Amino acid sequence: MSTSYFTSESVTEGHPDKVADAISDAVLDAAIQLNPEARVACETLVTTRRAVVGGEVRIGHDLEIEPIVRETVERIGYDGFDPDFSADSIEVTDLVHSQSSDIAEGVDRELGAGDQGLMFGYANKETDTLMPFPIHMAHRLAERLAEVRKKEMVDYLRPDGKTQVTVRYEGDEPVAVEKILISTHHGPGMGQTEMKEELWALVVAEVVPEEHLPSIDAFIFNPSGRFEIGGPVADAGLTGRKIIVDTYGGYARHGGGAFSGKDSTKVDRSAAYAARWAAKNLVAAGVADRLEIQLSYAIGQVEPFSIYIETFGSEHIDPRVIHKTVDELFDFRPSAIIEALGLRQPVFSPTAAYGHFGRPEFGWEQINRVDDIASAIGV
Repeated sequence: MSTSYFTSESVTEGHPDKVADAISDAVLDAAIQLNPEARVACETLVTTRRAVVGGEVRIGHDLEIEPIVRETVERIGYDGFDPDFSADSIEVTDLVHSQSSDIAEGVDRELGAGDQGLMFGYANKETDTLMPFPIHMAHRLAERLAEVRKKEMVDYLRPDGKTQVTVRYEGDEPVAVEKILISTHHGPGMGQTEMKEELWALVVAEVVPEEHLPSIDAFIFNPSGRFEIGGPVADAGLTGRKIIVDTYGGYARHGGGAFSGKDSTKVDRSAAYAARWAAKNLVAAGVADRLEIQLSYAIGQVEPFSIYIETFGSEHIDPRVIHKTVDELFDFRPSAIIEALGLRQPVFSPTAAYGHFGRPEFGWEQINRVDDIASAIGV
């Protein structure tokens, strides 16, 4: 049996790119609250003392961008500890304008796809969430790091941070966590050894299952040393720059389109959600142990341009039956996706950090078609 290693990373909500994602998704949710039919393609740049919001919005109401930005930045935790990036003092530049009439006409005619492109959805049996084990662990570590900060279990953590996990596989089975890396923004005057020991106990040991937990010697903490300057002051952030963190940690393919700030007529987002929903239900129903779905679209067209299913040799039924079942049970037209997954609701802000997949609170994560799949394949 072959041995291999795979690594995935995650970032906290205070990472500069995730600050930008959060602002873009907060604008989207605010627009949907005013008009469920809103069209939004919002992009954000954050840097020292500044947030710039641009893109296209069609809503039929006035939308005040500045208070959305400030509320989002404060919620994340940039609340005054660094005057160079603080919710109450950053300069907000609003460059949002109306959606292109050419795009609007093509999409609105029959609710066709808001753009061309290709999207992937994936599921496997490595975790209860049917996500790959490395990205699942990386997200949970990042979430726990933020929880420790917000609950003030220690007094030195700041919002910016990254996690990275290397998993050892024997064949296709994850058998051990080999290495863990945490880099975290912190207040002044803290010793690296003290922080490493405290965060090992409060974060790593609380998240990694005991049977997979390595020794503390395998834990790498702040490898560059001091991390007192962080967030958008240390590095500019942009919407859509963490697409691998947002999906499967590199374990499955990615079509290239980002999610945050886009309403659900943009199939970059909604079709990726639908493909994950279908893949997860198919794996939960036992048709395969690993399954990936590719969808593609042409702008303004209602039906997918193509559908492709890959089971990596892990299928338990004839692949032709899997394709037929998907064709019968899953409607990948944009309007059908929006209806099935409840995407006219302001549900997008929580997706901006810790992954769009593997979190049961999201509609596309529901395992609700297993009985239909069983009936379709005759089991």
